[in-house]
Amino acid sequence: MKTFGAMTIAVAAAAAFACAQGDQANKPPADSTARNLTIAQPESGAALRDAPAKAPVVETKAPTQVTKKVPPPPPAPAVYTAASGSFLDMAVADTITSRTAKVGQDFTASVVDDVKDAAGHVVIPAGSTVHGKIDAVKPAPNPNTPGTLTLSVSTVTIRGKDYPLTAHIDSLETIRKGRGVTKGDAAKVGGGAAAGAILGRILGGNSKGTVIGGIVGGAAGAAVAAGTKDADIVLPKGAHINATLTAALAVKQ
Repeated sequence: MKTFGAMTIAVAAAAAFACAQGDQANKPPADSTARNLTIAQPESGAALRDAPAKAPVVETKAPTQVTKKVPPPPPAPAVYTAASGSFLDMAVADTITSRTAKVGQDFTASVVDDVKDAAGHVVIPAGSTVHGKIDAVKPAPNPNTPGTLTLSVSTVTIRGKDYPLTAHIDSLETIRKGRGVTKGDAAKVGGGAAAGAILGRILGGNSKGTVIGGIVGGAAGAAVAAGTKDADIVLPKGAHINATLTAALAVKQ
């Protein structure tokens, strides 16, 4: 009876093992997806490299260009023109006398009245300075014969700028001034001590002097000396010089 029981247990164990094997064989195969979830391995010999991180793209805006406003160029200065034939009145700055003046000597004069163009615009303002030279000078040989004083102009200064000036001088406000009679002049004409004595009384105020003889001759000699004495041609300071433009003058305003 014990032997039969052992055999029964062995048969039951065998049956149980067989059932277990059958159950294992009847299980469905594992999911292929699960089998394929493997980490891909790099090819043999290839180095494993990390991909560099991409820098973030920063969108930049071009700076706004500020356009500077360029001021318009200033208008061209107006140009006014005094026509040929325009009258020019000047006043000499310093006295000019034929007694001391020399040819080539410079002089200046101030414009007395505005010189205008045909439309009434002032071309040469009053007060502008005219520059010129003495071209010829000669004292009068006697009171009855005029002397010579010839001037010419070259430039005019207007608001600090020089412009060439072409003009003909029409007249000078000159005077003739005698140089007076000296004792030497009377002695040369009348001759002798009598002439000198009379001249001394006339010019020196010697009312007490006594003259012996030759009074008429001496007096006549002094009169002749005064009559034949040279007279200077004088253009006093401030005297007028009148001229006419012989060429047009254009002036920037």
